[in-house]
Amino acid sequence: MHTTDHLAMTPFYAFFHYWMAQWHAMWFRGEVVGTGHIPARGPFLIAGNHASHLDPPFVGCQVPRQMRFFARKTLWSGKAFSWWLDQVECIPVDRDSGDVGAIRKVLQALHADRAVVLFPEGTRSLDGHLQKPKAGVGLMACKTGAPVVPVRIYGSYEAFGKGAVFPRFGTPVDVVFGPPITAAEYDEPAAGKERYQIASERIFARIAALPRPRYAVI
Repeated sequence: MHTTDHLAMTPFYAFFHYWMAQWHAMWFRGEVVGTGHIPARGPFLIAGNHASHLDPPFVGCQVPRQMRFFARKTLWSGKAFSWWLDQVECIPVDRDSGDVGAIRKVLQALHADRAVVLFPEGTRSLDGHLQKPKAGVGLMACKTGAPVVPVRIYGSYEAFGKGAVFPRFGTPVDVVFGPPITAAEYDEPAAGKERYQIASERIFARIAALPRPRYAVI
């Protein structure tokens, strides 16, 4: 497990990183497994399943480095929330088109030794079950050649799934990180048009294979 150095983060990001970790521990206390798989240095991607608005912050607060997150461009609508998204360095992405600008920002982030969090399903699950991954994460991974750390979030749908008005405090949310996936494992350059979809499916298979932690029976 790596020690978090909040002084290495921007003050705004460090503040929310610390308090989100406390919020997770107090209100959605679950197991956090595999943080030793997170690279201590160098660029990498994190790819996970997506069933709740809780997923990005609950993954982010367990990573001891400042990261960048994808967020759909339509979220930049109100001034206050747009300002907040900019302060935590979220990357706006147009999910309905090949967003060249978003790809460029991912490359810039990785060049600066940042990690970037992506969700292969593209949007939150309607029922908490895993969805078919889209090609976008495979595109980002293949274009960068960066290692991809798979992460699976358990319980976030039950805690605050799509359509819920209020979170269900006290519902455990577990976060499980797996070993990094190298480009040689996910990329198939000879696959032609299917290259990026194949990469996404290989990455997502590793996410799906991560088991939920077992709780001790008292």
